[in-house]
Amino acid sequence: MTNGPYDVIGVGIGPFNLGLACLTQPIRDLDCLFLESRDQFNWHDGTLLETATLQTPFLCDLVTLADPTNEFSFLNYLKQTGRIYAFYAVLLDTDNFFVLRNEFNRYYRWAAGRLDNVVFNRDVEEIDYDEASGLYRVTCLNTKMDQRKTLLARRVVLGSGMVPNVPEACEPYRDGVVHTADYMRHREALRSKASITIVGSGQSAAEVYYDLLGDIDRHGYRLNWLTRSSRLVPRELTKLTLQMTTPDYADYFYALPRPKRAALVEEMKAIFQGINPCLINDIYDLRYRKRLNGDVDTMLMSNTEIIGCTRDEATGRFQMTFLQTEEEKPFALESEALILGTGYRFKVPGYLAPLADRINWSDNGRIAVARNGSIDRNGGEIFIQNAEIHADGYLPPDLGQSCYRNSVIIREVLGKPYYPIEQSTAFQRFSAPESSTDAAFSAGA
Repeated sequence: MTNGPYDVIGVGIGPFNLGLACLTQPIRDLDCLFLESRDQFNWHDGTLLETATLQTPFLCDLVTLADPTNEFSFLNYLKQTGRIYAFYAVLLDTDNFFVLRNEFNRYYRWAAGRLDNVVFNRDVEEIDYDEASGLYRVTCLNTKMDQRKTLLARRVVLGSGMVPNVPEACEPYRDGVVHTADYMRHREALRSKASITIVGSGQSAAEVYYDLLGDIDRHGYRLNWLTRSSRLVPRELTKLTLQMTTPDYADYFYALPRPKRAALVEEMKAIFQGINPCLINDIYDLRYRKRLNGDVDTMLMSNTEIIGCTRDEATGRFQMTFLQTEEEKPFALESEALILGTGYRFKVPGYLAPLADRINWSDNGRIAVARNGSIDRNGGEIFIQNAEIHADGYLPPDLGQSCYRNSVIIREVLGKPYYPIEQSTAFQRFSAPESSTDAAFSAGA
């Protein structure tokens, strides 16, 4: 690994930057390097339950939507590992193309192991800008050798991802609660508790509840699941609704006034934060089956927000205060274990501090993301892969957007497209037509 300068240094290797590494590897005009602090690739390894599936089809892999012939495709992984015919048979008896999350993690690890532009055990500590050379200086620590090195890059792509979100009421006891991001590491210990409470409304909370409900009669714990949402909100997976993840909708979103964009973000939660409908049905069916042999000790309650939390140091039990938001009625609940399925939030990495004056910020202190994914004031030097959707940044956490987003970044770096970038993929329009002729043409299309 040389000091550079590299055309691109990617910081953090999740699915998005791993995809960028795969797509840039065959481009001779690009010299790229991707740094990861962990010693190996593992995608949400704390949530890899045996039955957990993706929420997107397998075509949303690292490369296929940009280059179906690329060697790093999921189908090529299946072929190279001798499993493509078995996978074909699986698809014959399925209602969707959502594959197991464990399988996709193995695919990601397979791809990472075949790349020569990916380096693990490199913790990026600081990124600054050298005005004289016009290069970014990336200082990283080799965590195995305890050695620091400064690398040079013309552009930087941030892929550090999100961090677990902890409600304010639970923050003082962060070390005692279990976030679903770490569920697998605590799974067996949790089953020895007399009572378990899950807080959260999304897919991960539902997966953990389903997993614990399956063993409730064998272990005899009390199981509570409390959600702030008004019901178990299914993820909106209808085909026309998913047009809101297309480049067409992103163009429309960025053209709207900021107050309109802020309001739209709240309406998008069912698209990006809902639960797979089949899992909701599975939970109901499992609850029904458990009841056949005598009821089990479980409570599922919606419209409920955690507003207070303390922990008894002697017993380790949590005393929580919840608010039923429609009745505006508080109540208390005690539990030996507390699991937070409260999602993730974006935290500005500390290594960006020296670049604060080169980054675009919104009024509320969030990073403002341009349409091309850049966050720097020059509009093409620092890119970000995955951050919260907000009024000043439309980066859906949809794996189906990875190839498009990476194709755009590659175009910005090269100054020309390398992979074809579709300008319009939606079957509907979002903005008003410019003229009656335009409207008539669209209506007849």
